[in-house]
Amino acid sequence: MTGYAAGVLRLPVLSSRGAMVRDGLLGAALAGLAFLPPLAGNGTRLGELPHRPADALAVLAALAQTLPLVWRRRWPAACLAIVAGGFAVQELRGYATFASVGVLVALYSAGAHQRDHRRAVGAGAVVAYAGLAVALHAAGSGAQVVDFVVFGLCLAACWLAGAWMRGWRAAAAERQRDAAAHERARIARELHDVITHHVTAMVVQADAAPYLAADPERLGESLTAISDTGRRALGELRDLLGVLDPDRVAPEGDRPTLGSLGELVARTRAAGQPVELVERGRPRGLGSGRELAAYRVVQEALTNAMKYAAGRPTVVRLEHRDDGVHIDVTSAGGGGTAAAVGGSGRGLAGLRNRVEVFGGELSAGPAPGGGFTVAARIPAGDPA
Repeated sequence: MTGYAAGVLRLPVLSSRGAMVRDGLLGAALAGLAFLPPLAGNGTRLGELPHRPADALAVLAALAQTLPLVWRRRWPAACLAIVAGGFAVQELRGYATFASVGVLVALYSAGAHQRDHRRAVGAGAVVAYAGLAVALHAAGSGAQVVDFVVFGLCLAACWLAGAWMRGWRAAAAERQRDAAAHERARIARELHDVITHHVTAMVVQADAAPYLAADPERLGESLTAISDTGRRALGELRDLLGVLDPDRVAPEGDRPTLGSLGELVARTRAAGQPVELVERGRPRGLGSGRELAAYRVVQEALTNAMKYAAGRPTVVRLEHRDDGVHIDVTSAGGGGTAAAVGGSGRGLAGLRNRVEVFGGELSAGPAPGGGFTVAARIPAGDPA
């Protein structure tokens, strides 16, 4: 396991320990403030029973309402039960300490972090609160029913705030997972388009090399083309994998555009595939994403031509219109090297996804006069 992977696996543990340390400090701070003279008599009071000076039981009740907050994330239900017990003792005995704020924190934590049996915990909290209200009334509390209801609504608001935060975090995590899945799919498409094209060209060139043994000059040109194609594949693969480096900013200028199609056609010709490029209209600037999609359409179509129609004429027609760019790549014949080179069909599926993202269309199938055609329409967009 690499150091990076091991570090990633340790992150959740470190985060959990750090959270417990912070929660422990919170509980200790509330415990210290519980008997600080300016705050000693200020806290969450419910029953308003006659005030009783602090004694050993008051200290225990204060600690029960504060120190268990260290487990408010790991065991929120148990934390709430202990804190609520301390709060009940404080109210029934008539103590007044700042530690009673702990019950608000515990309720929020139960709403935010309780995973299982959430309804049971909530119902138990409601029953416990109702029992405390009855006990306080029996002990001579002067609070009215409306006072208990309002205080209960405040406690419920703490729970609901935690529940809302739980939902927000879950939605954020889902968005992160969706974004990660989208990025993985995008990188997979780029890898397929880049590597398949170059490797196919190398295979076709290597297959043709034995037939050039009698012509050393052409054989040398073929081997040079294979070497150049391999280096280009390594370079593009290095640039693509560099996207995974969070400290690296990928330069926009490295992304191929429609202006690079001439070089793509020339390299395909060098690989032994006769290709003709026919371009009409005036380029209007589609935007970097649309131009990359258009480039990949032509690249994948030429890759398929080298696979399934090696040595057969291929025509790339590129027509610039006001509404966007229209692409048509037609190869004569078929078969030949299909079994040798192979294909998964993922390329055309990935292209269709690319084009549809921009509201375009892509079709692929037999040409009317024989052969195979890949046609795409990519609408114009913001050129920025």
